[in-house]
Amino acid sequence: MKHTYRIKQNYEFRRLYRRGKSAATPFLVVYALKNRRPVSRIGLTVSPKLGGAVVRNRIKRLLREAYRLHEQEIMTGYDFVLVARTRMVGINCARTERELLRAMRQLGLVRPENGGEKA
Repeated sequence: MKHTYRIKQNYEFRRLYRRGKSAATPFLVVYALKNRRPVSRIGLTVSPKLGGAVVRNRIKRLLREAYRLHEQEIMTGYDFVLVARTRMVGINCARTERELLRAMRQLGLVRPENGGEKA
């Protein structure tokens, strides 16, 4: 994640939930809000309802990797919170990438010159 930092503070998550625009897929929900900075920030939310620590950490790794692989295609200057849904348990990396890009397209945050997914 070259131009991306992490969101860790509770008040920043709450601000995104309250003021951010959201897009949902069956696997995840993405909240986005412009941050007036030259970099993007990302926060992850995985509920204990999804499973134990091993399962939750795997989901977080998959989400971070999907974001990292498509970071150039996603507009900068935004704060993102990715909320994992129950269907994320047992999902593979390729599907995670597709779902993340799908949600980002719904929000209009995929750069038009790249057109989204790679062939």
